[in-house]
Amino acid sequence: MTPNKYIGYILTRLLMVGFFFFGGSFVLAAQEGHGEHAAQDSSLHEEAIHAAGQEIHHDYETHKGFEPGKMIMEHIGDAYDLHFWGSHEHPVSMPLPVIIYQSGEGFKTFLSSRFHHGHDTYQGYGILQEEYLSPVTGKTYFKGKIVAMNEQGSVNEERNAGLYNFSITKNALAIFISVILLILIMTSVAKAYKKREGQAPKGLQSFIEPIILFVRDDVAKPAIGKNYAKFMPYLLTIFFFIWINNIMGLIPLAPFGANVTGNVAVPIVLALFTFVITTMNGNGHYWRHIFAMPGVPLPVLLIVTPIEIMGMFLKPIVLVIRLFANITAGHIVLLVFFSLIFMFGETSTGVGLGVAVPSVIFTLLLNLLELLVGAIQAYVFTLLSAIYFGMAVVDDGHH
Repeated sequence: MTPNKYIGYILTRLLMVGFFFFGGSFVLAAQEGHGEHAAQDSSLHEEAIHAAGQEIHHDYETHKGFEPGKMIMEHIGDAYDLHFWGSHEHPVSMPLPVIIYQSGEGFKTFLSSRFHHGHDTYQGYGILQEEYLSPVTGKTYFKGKIVAMNEQGSVNEERNAGLYNFSITKNALAIFISVILLILIMTSVAKAYKKREGQAPKGLQSFIEPIILFVRDDVAKPAIGKNYAKFMPYLLTIFFFIWINNIMGLIPLAPFGANVTGNVAVPIVLALFTFVITTMNGNGHYWRHIFAMPGVPLPVLLIVTPIEIMGMFLKPIVLVIRLFANITAGHIVLLVFFSLIFMFGETSTGVGLGVAVPSVIFTLLLNLLELLVGAIQAYVFTLLSAIYFGMAVVDDGHH
């Protein structure tokens, strides 16, 4: 099958991947919010106490200085808006759509700016600024989640039980953008094949074709064998999807810069795809080796079989940890180098400027390394998936 025929397969799978990640990123990902809930007091005495408390809180925030941990976690986490610049208290950002479904009330849609960066509630909903442990049910509500709230500012657990969140977050938007970019790229390459049929590839076509051939000849064929062709559309889709999102995550300008593959929801959904495809395509030889390995005595099977069954579920977990950990670690290290500038700058402006030069140099060099790591992680995820497929379809005569 020629690279041209794979383009159509990739376009179809990209639409499917975008749809599934849209749901998966909301169900599994912990989304970061901004700000804190402000309560209104009715009596003059309570207002005076509140004002004094706010002044103390302001002094504390002013003197505790730069917090690198908080800054890093906010940047690698998800959010309900796109942050361009500015401080945490006064950011310049673009709000994203909040889409929630409340049982008995239907869908409610509004922009995240209604929350005023987390400072306010809207229509009885707000963004949790701290982890909340229910004193009644013992359930934990995590920081950054949109929840139904009471007038007192606490979680309304009765309404929250029927709350479903389908909001477009920063990571969800980045997924849509990456899918659109890949569709445009593959469509352009497909048109080039039609216009230049039988001719040598040119332009973008000459860049994409070697990658497709590499995945086919150096990944799929050696790992899967003669049955490689039916797995090629999926392998190419996850390779390009992971790769382009890794690249986009290194561009420090909105709407790029999202930590998509470093959000554990995305690797989980990808690994689930691989697990389902492997399980559905497993032949008799594959299942015999899991449940009753040929030539193994029965007493040994009692030990080996549980290990093999456990291995079925450990394989997708390995895929998740490898992709999630490597990409997240890269983002954290980059932000640590930036944090050094502000940490030393608090002691002295001169020291801060002195540290800024090597920090920026190391960050640029590390960014180049991360470009390589992004491609390697896309290759490793694709290769391991191909190996799992090969194990599922291997026959007794294959060695």
